[in-house]
Amino acid sequence: MTADTVGGVWTYALELTRALAERGVVVSLATMGAPLSSSQRAEAERIANLEVFESDYKLEWMDDPWSDVREAGEWLLSLEERIRPDVIHLNGYAHGAIGWRAPVLVAGHSCVLSWWQAVRGCAAPAQWNQYRAEVARGLSAANIVIAPTRAMLAALEDHYGPIRDGRVVYNGRDASLFEVRAKSDFVMAAGRLWDEAKNISALGRAASRIVWPALLAGDQKHPNGSDVDVVFAPNVHLLGQLSQQQIAIWLSRASIYALPARYEPFGLSALEAGLSGCALALGDIPSLREVWGDAAVFVPPDDIGALRDAIEELMENTALRADYGARALIRAREFTPERMAAGYLKAYADLMAGRDEKTPHMVTNYGV
Repeated sequence: MTADTVGGVWTYALELTRALAERGVVVSLATMGAPLSSSQRAEAERIANLEVFESDYKLEWMDDPWSDVREAGEWLLSLEERIRPDVIHLNGYAHGAIGWRAPVLVAGHSCVLSWWQAVRGCAAPAQWNQYRAEVARGLSAANIVIAPTRAMLAALEDHYGPIRDGRVVYNGRDASLFEVRAKSDFVMAAGRLWDEAKNISALGRAASRIVWPALLAGDQKHPNGSDVDVVFAPNVHLLGQLSQQQIAIWLSRASIYALPARYEPFGLSALEAGLSGCALALGDIPSLREVWGDAAVFVPPDDIGALRDAIEELMENTALRADYGARALIRAREFTPERMAAGYLKAYADLMAGRDEKTPHMVTNYGV
């Protein structure tokens, strides 16, 4: 399995690996994007069925990545030769087409083209043409493609063409990692503050007319080294980048969790907030509607006034806030690691059953 270390895929990969352990599945995890942090390394070391192979190759969505992507592909093939896995599970796209011996599953967690359409309201510019081509090649070469929502699977087909075997497997989180405690009077959001898709800065702007403090957790520094340039209201408190344990503690006390996302193919942070009994105020986009149904309040992502009004209503109406917190908790408990693992185990079994009929995957040179 591959995973990047700079986003939610890391959390997803470890959650899935833990759930797969109960079925005797051993996972060799090849990491890219950035070196593991000390907390990530410690978390991985606690998982008995996991072996980590670490690198810092650039990811395909980063600036000028293709030389790194090519070298990472060579590294991955050398790992396959050494490990001889039954199944290749890629949490990226371009490496789907590098000539694997084992059958390949590609999990599509997000992509630049659908991000650009949702966030900028237009097609990605020509500078992403090579990305478009390499992702399309990787998806075409995969035996099975899995997305975390129907909305994300549809987006992949819209931007890269028909997928021969596309499936939806919802992400899951272990409810025992989160608690519902006595709630305090504050609003919380967590995620990459630099990511326009998460749109967490909208809460920072809306907070200027909200009585309660707003607590924002997440990294302000973009992978390219730049810092987010946002003016926050005086009652906004930046918590910085927190460990999973620290986030769980803050969520257990938060009354309201806001994620006014413009683009969010699943939303692990909202799931964690739901498992903590927070009332959810979410961006009104198809994927979040699909996941949460009537268990959240939805607001247009770019309407700061609507976000402010929704939060104020939840603040002022204790019964409504408690009702939405209870709805979110009930809904969140449906998205279990066991349910997620069952979906992937079915896909792995199908891959292994058909591997004798597998034709060789095409090889790409990533334009190098």
